[in-house]
Amino acid sequence: MEKIYIISGTNRKEALSLQVAQIYKNEFDALGVAAEIIDLKSLPADYLFSGLYENAGKSDEANLLREKMKEGKKFVFVIAEYNGSFPGVLKAFVDGLEFPDSFTHKKCALVGLSAGLQGAVLAMSHFTDILNYCGAHVLAHKPKLAGIGSHLNRGSITNERYMKHIKQQVKELIDF
Repeated sequence: MEKIYIISGTNRKEALSLQVAQIYKNEFDALGVAAEIIDLKSLPADYLFSGLYENAGKSDEANLLREKMKEGKKFVFVIAEYNGSFPGVLKAFVDGLEFPDSFTHKKCALVGLSAGLQGAVLAMSHFTDILNYCGAHVLAHKPKLAGIGSHLNRGSITNERYMKHIKQQVKELIDF
């Protein structure tokens, strides 16, 4: 099986997305499936100007990410809820990828994180629309991790139901 890329979909320094991405990586590792995290905090500081549109392909840092996304076949997007949708940096990241080759006929799984009660349901809906437009197939099972801050302790999810959904989604993506 090819490597699965896990995208931590925010560049906010104190966000919990990277911790959840690491939990996913640990689950794939436990099943013997290669996985790698792409942390959007590692995007070039000037990505909006060096990696997009007429500058696409001119940034070595951005090119490495573009290649991983183009070569990857399966992805997990860890999506935090920002202002009723997903982080703008995630949209900018997608806009900097090669279209349509980055997503056409590829498989994606989404997990939503929120401080509030909705678990980023709208954010995942909005992002699903974008992935579908780009030709990706999105796994129907989308865990909604509401109130995530109270369910994380030192990089582990303490909510058994949340972990059950993560484990199920990981297995479904492998078989997808």
